[in-house]
Amino acid sequence: MAVPGRNGRAPATSHADPRRDPFLRTQFAVPARPVTFLRRDRLAAHLDEALLTPLTVVHGAAGAGKTLLAADWARTRDEPVAWLTAPVADEQGGTFWAYLAEALRLAGVTTCAGAALPAEAGPADDRLLTRLAAGLSTRRTPVVLVVDEYDRVTDPETADRLDLVLRQAGPGMRLVLVTRTEPLLPLHRYRAAGTVTEIHDAELAFTPDEAAALLALHGLRPSDDDVRALLERTRGWAAGLRLCALAAQGERDPRTFLKEFEADRTPVAGFLLAEVLKRQTAPTQDLLLRVSVLDRFCPDLVNALTGRTDAERVLTALHGQNAFVEYLGHAWFRLHPLFGEILRAQLRVRSPELEAELHRRAACWLRRSGSLGEALGHATAADDWETAAGALIGDLALGEVFTGPHSVGLTELFSRMGPEPAGPATDIVRAACALSRHEVARGSDLLRRAVRSLASRAGSAQDDPADLAAARLSCAFLEALVARLTGAPGRAERAAQVAEQVRREVPGTLLDAHPELIALLLTHLGSARLWAGRVHAARAALTTVVDSDGTGATAQARRECLAHLALIDYLRGWPGRAERKAWATVTPADRGGPSPAPGPGLASLVLAAVAVERDELDRAQQLLDAAVDARHPPPDPVTQAGRAIVTGRMLLARGDTQAALDVADRTVVADVASPWAEAHAASVAAAAHLAEDRPEAAVKLLADAPGDEPVCLVGAAQAELAAGRPAAAAELLDRIRARGDVGPAVTVRAALVGAQLAGGDGDRAAQRELVSRALREARRERLRRPFADAGPWLRTLSGGAPAEDRLPCGTGRRPARGGRQPAPPLVEELSERERDVLRRLAQLMSTEQIAADLYLSVNTVKTHLKSAYRKLAVNRRHDAVRRARDLGLL
Repeated sequence: MAVPGRNGRAPATSHADPRRDPFLRTQFAVPARPVTFLRRDRLAAHLDEALLTPLTVVHGAAGAGKTLLAADWARTRDEPVAWLTAPVADEQGGTFWAYLAEALRLAGVTTCAGAALPAEAGPADDRLLTRLAAGLSTRRTPVVLVVDEYDRVTDPETADRLDLVLRQAGPGMRLVLVTRTEPLLPLHRYRAAGTVTEIHDAELAFTPDEAAALLALHGLRPSDDDVRALLERTRGWAAGLRLCALAAQGERDPRTFLKEFEADRTPVAGFLLAEVLKRQTAPTQDLLLRVSVLDRFCPDLVNALTGRTDAERVLTALHGQNAFVEYLGHAWFRLHPLFGEILRAQLRVRSPELEAELHRRAACWLRRSGSLGEALGHATAADDWETAAGALIGDLALGEVFTGPHSVGLTELFSRMGPEPAGPATDIVRAACALSRHEVARGSDLLRRAVRSLASRAGSAQDDPADLAAARLSCAFLEALVARLTGAPGRAERAAQVAEQVRREVPGTLLDAHPELIALLLTHLGSARLWAGRVHAARAALTTVVDSDGTGATAQARRECLAHLALIDYLRGWPGRAERKAWATVTPADRGGPSPAPGPGLASLVLAAVAVERDELDRAQQLLDAAVDARHPPPDPVTQAGRAIVTGRMLLARGDTQAALDVADRTVVADVASPWAEAHAASVAAAAHLAEDRPEAAVKLLADAPGDEPVCLVGAAQAELAAGRPAAAAELLDRIRARGDVGPAVTVRAALVGAQLAGGDGDRAAQRELVSRALREARRERLRRPFADAGPWLRTLSGGAPAEDRLPCGTGRRPARGGRQPAPPLVEELSERERDVLRRLAQLMSTEQIAADLYLSVNTVKTHLKSAYRKLAVNRRHDAVRRARDLGLL
């Protein structure tokens, strides 16, 4: 094409640019596709929309695959496609326009004779561009013009004129720009008008299926998990995947290489350093190297690391250039993972001493901004354990070592801390980690050292008062924990007093941000008080936590407190209350299964104890097994004693009296003895002696038991009666009646002992009345064990019919009422959950109410009802209740 000069005469050569240099034919050649090129139909289909809009922009990072995508698409088109790889920009765009005209000519596009373009490297004449646009506008078939590397066009005037030509050409031209950056065009207008098609960096990223297909082209067939891991590191970046695949081909174990390769030792490093890092100015390169130590960053954090004030402008520009700086929203950015790895390696080579200092600066800034987790990570990366421990203590976050989603991570993080440095903060954290592993002796020693160190620094002007107060409160919290673990209620009370004084000096914002510390402290205090037998004081501390917000940080403490309150109810003889509180420790997410359980801990022990009282021994054994974690023995005396009591009662119920005696004789190691623990252990041992016909031994054991526990009183009454001393038994029963805080698990047993006494006196009416009273109370709580433990005399009542057969949840049958024939026996026993549902059915509860009461879904309740109907051979709710009553199930 002859390009005329300013005087209208043609130049000497018809194939030269305005600088009289020959046109570089490679600028017009559609790039060749490599053998391992993967055609991605989803992107090709999106590019087909280029024929529907005047402008299409494909912009992405270097190596994102945009040029090969456009080239592959261009080769498949039937209509004319002009390809131009943009030349290096001149100041006023004359060279660009000459190349553009040549690209159109080579594609077979002829324009009007008056549309000749400049022959000099100056500005193109507007009239000539208008004539070019006019010529294009008359085409019946639009020409597709692809301009690759359009980011080289940096002259705003050239971009404005290209916009003019595109708008004036109308349907005669479709412009496709392939660029690393957003082009210098008024894209906002095109977007508002819906006349632009855009393919962004995120869309250019390979999907898992595409990545697997690309690797297969290189002879690699990793697993789906390996492909996902590779995509996570590369973010689906095309060049990264290809370069990794090529490098893996030369490895003996390609699969392992793809999982574990070091980015800085692969061709990826050379590509990113040359195409991204070295294209930046020296100050920007320094900024990128410094921020490589960060997982994410905002302008203020970057300024803190670099000493600059313009980080926001630089980061925004880098993101706009697709320079592997990703925008996360809300002014936060991050580096592409591979780019970050390579930059960190470069930082270590160029400034090996700088990395630790950058981590320290980041830790300080992040702590001030409230990002404690990230601050800890950077402090430990700098091996600055004093700063890390100080941040954890100063933010009052020590409770997170014991509860919440970060507990395991924090313990593992600080487990790497060596013996140095030795300061108050580091010793407090070491003590917390030791106590979280139940290493009480080591934790106590470290805690004492920390307390002494804090005392020596009291009033020091060098320490932040808020940090000192937080450290003292953290020590009080750990003191309460040690007191709980060692059974030292006095120590727990002193710790609580210190905490109450110190918390006034701690900023309220910290207390609000970390409520778990105080909640856990009160939990430990309540447990220690319970061990000491101070039930009312224990209940006060535990209830304070339960009545607080049970979500988030304090949820675990609330569950522990509920479990302790459940134990108190059980010890007081209220199994129903105990069961409800124990079940309340199960989170809603755990209630969807067919047989939810609280898992290891005190709540499962309480449920097991309740199941023993109801003579559901298989269920009790399951709960007892669930309550005990073989890897971790019960950490505190309360749980240890609870386990021994439940195990002993289970063994008694199964008839293994010697094993029950062995369990009862085991001593729970603690600083002080627990009155209820000793009393219940004595009760188990006494019951074993009674079962072996040794009433005097039982009497002596219970006489020596501490306190005035109701369970011991009723056991002693039964032993005295067996020893032939009914008057002593009656006196003990009177002492039980005088107490108003005992529940049916005790009063039912007391009534049965009273009935036995009345029978010995020949007062059959009183005997039957007492048995009836016991039955009424037992039905409400579904208690069967007291009747099984009462002895053979109970079977002589009701004409020799076993009295326990008339229990609410018994499996035996009682006589039919109203002269009806007895109901036929069950072919298949009802499960315990089916009985739970039937009991609520008898109370006229709806299906939805039953579901809510049992923490089940409505569908699960319906399933239990259908199964119960089948076993009872009925079809209706009313019939099911009536038949269950006839069978003694209700």
